[in-house]
Amino acid sequence: MSGTYVLVIDVTESATIEVGALGDREFDAGTYAYVGSALGPGGFARVNHHRELAVGDRNTRHWHIDYLLGHPVTRLETAITFPDADRECELADRLPGEPVSGFGASDCDCDTHLLAAPGVAAIRETAVQEGGVLE
Repeated sequence: MSGTYVLVIDVTESATIEVGALGDREFDAGTYAYVGSALGPGGFARVNHHRELAVGDRNTRHWHIDYLLGHPVTRLETAITFPDADRECELADRLPGEPVSGFGASDCDCDTHLLAAPGVAAIRETAVQEGGVLE
């Protein structure tokens, strides 16, 4: 199965994190929402890649979000999927939160696909209202 997904991430304390070619980025403590797509042949296996990296079962970093998820001050709270839907840019614009400029949108015209969010519940609620499925 493939589609779009939202990862809800808790950053437990402020940190400077090296994000591949983006270099060092400052992240304040709080909740973040990342919108990604898994439309290729592997589909939502990409979400499993992110989960494994977040718990330390994988080290390979392919995408900007992997650098955030692989840092010790972060925890992946939940994933919300939108099966068979290409809604990455739309959801990055519609979910509540403040854009984190230049993060995770290198293959489109968006400024970002990462938001500093008002909290886990707000992201879950909005994503489910938009048709997402809690994983």
